Amino acid sequence: MTDELLQTACTAREQAHAPYSKFKVGAAVRGESGKIFGGCNIENAAYPEGICAETAAIAAMVLAGDSKIIELLVVGVSDQPVTPCGGCRQRIREFAGPYTPIHIASPDGVEQTLTLGELLPQSFGPENLS
Repeated sequence: MTDELLQTACTAREQAHAPYSKFKVGAAVRGESGKIFGGCNIENAAYPEGICAETAAIAAMVLAGDSKIIELLVVGVSDQPVTPCGGCRQRIREFAGPYTPIHIASPDGVEQTLTLGELLPQSFGPENLS
């Protein structure tokens, strides 16, 4: 099941705009419709104005009308696993629950699967504002 996510994330990663860091990242989310949405990181000369791959994938999902992440995969090439940054963990939290699987991958395959609750324990989410 993660093969489609990995393929989408790897394809997205190849489109990354990372002229400054040279660190390309791809992501894919499966929405509640079952559709898969990809995203890549997009750097900007004004460094903090770039966006992460996970954010781009979530934006594509929302644009298509889905509002729930069923699973997410992030792919990068590094000696260490490429996990979502803190800001992306919070963005994922907006659309996912604590048991949502987050797959950490290299182009060769999934290296680790964690739940969002493991990545972002005791998180603040929409229900905190009710």
